[in-house]
Amino acid sequence: MSENVTTAVLEEWVRKFAALVADNRDHLTELDAAIGDADHGSNMDRGMKAAVAALNETEPTTAGALFTKVGMTLVSTVGGASGPLFGTFFLRMGTSFGDSGTTTPLDFAAALRSGLGGVVARGKAEPGDKTMYDALAPAVEALDSALSQQSQLATGLKAARDAAAAGRDATTPMLARKGRASYLGERSVGHQDPGATTVALLLEAATESAF
Repeated sequence: MSENVTTAVLEEWVRKFAALVADNRDHLTELDAAIGDADHGSNMDRGMKAAVAALNETEPTTAGALFTKVGMTLVSTVGGASGPLFGTFFLRMGTSFGDSGTTTPLDFAAALRSGLGGVVARGKAEPGDKTMYDALAPAVEALDSALSQQSQLATGLKAARDAAAAGRDATTPMLARKGRASYLGERSVGHQDPGATTVALLLEAATESAF
């Protein structure tokens, strides 16, 4: 578990996430149409395309700079709840990494947990609220657990991906308690949460990167 993670690999993760969001834009929008404003897919796609464009203009040299740039771009370009929540997630990751030029697996896990903390602080989400938290929190726990057992980061990320997917699926029978979906009351039951679905894509992208 001693291998370091390069900034280039972390950037590859961001770019793969942007590609998966683009591929799933219509699906994310369909999910949001059932319980939200029908703009989650288009908003996230626009934001991640803007983030990639920002990275193309100036390539960050540290993990902290990378995630800070992505977070700031999302906050400034994505409307609704998605921009502030995902933007805060990446900004908190950037703060956690700081100016260090070296990133260990434990640094990465700590940054992911810090990102989760940012989502909680911004959205006040709790388990079972039918939000991105329900996919992100299990993923963070799974990664921490794997690394505590001396697993390689790539192995831990696969566990995190599977946990995020299970958390995503678990949102379907939930009653929404946060955001616009909560206005629907019982009608929110039976619909998969788009934010949790996007988190699952984020972890899927990680397993497709060279960690």
